[in-house]
Amino acid sequence: MRKFLFTAFAIALPALAQTTIPKSLVQHWQKSGEFTIAVAKAMPAESYNFRPNPDEMSFGHVIAHIAAANIGACAIASGLPRPETPKALADALKNEKSDVERETALAYLTTAFDFCNKAVDSMTPAKLDAVVGVGNRRMTGFEWLWSYFTHTAHHRGQVEVYLRVKGIKPPDYVF
Repeated sequence: MRKFLFTAFAIALPALAQTTIPKSLVQHWQKSGEFTIAVAKAMPAESYNFRPNPDEMSFGHVIAHIAAANIGACAIASGLPRPETPKALADALKNEKSDVERETALAYLTTAFDFCNKAVDSMTPAKLDAVVGVGNRRMTGFEWLWSYFTHTAHHRGQVEVYLRVKGIKPPDYVF
């Protein structure tokens, strides 16, 4: 009987381990969204066009860029239809030197994280393992989510520096 229980446990262990990945992704994307939105809200509206030097994207453009990239990645990973990007914002995103107003950027960022949270929550272990994408951008669903989670952290760090240059303390990260 012991041998049977040990064998059953050993066979079930990989399946049990896999079930923690979707739940962890959901929790981390939720936390990332809350924190990124808090960072975006820390910049006053009159400074959303701020860029530390002419070669950088404006604060608002970076926030909109985070949102657009996440929507794309979460749609590819999950297969869910992506939310529509407002035309004026879609046009602005084509030019990295464009400015994006605070309310427009915040609304789009909120839409993006709402969509990604829904997309991530819909992902089964099989969907996380499925290879999706086109051309040389083919990765597993998990890789799409992880790489754009990292992309968000990269740009969030960038705009936290923008805040500090303006003399604004970014919100504290809470685990």
